[in-house]
Amino acid sequence: MPARNWCPDRQDMIWIDFNPQAGREMRDPHPLAVLSPHSFNERTGIVIGLPMTTAEYNASNPFAVKADAKRGVASYILTHQPKSFDWRARRAKPHPMGRITDETFLAACDALEQIIRIGR
Repeated sequence: MPARNWCPDRQDMIWIDFNPQAGREMRDPHPLAVLSPHSFNERTGIVIGLPMTTAEYNASNPFAVKADAKRGVASYILTHQPKSFDWRARRAKPHPMGRITDETFLAACDALEQIIRIGR
């Protein structure tokens, strides 16, 4: 269980419950790559991020960014499904793998930018 004062930060990987879910959205607990900074997450209680999965069919998904393989399993950041969650109510906790590398984080941000064109 995370420390009482723990708060997710940009580039963290966290576990969070995606339920309830609808349609083609992810469901159940999954890792989330955090996009929003600690100051925002702490003040609002909301975290903005991109879901992660180990589902191998994402190797050919043009919207999935391959994250560093750890423990011999590839992970994919799904840039086409940005999410915002109340991380406290959903009892988010740090993922044991820690943080996403700078290179992977920038690749995910670039892929998301191609979809939503907000500029950075």
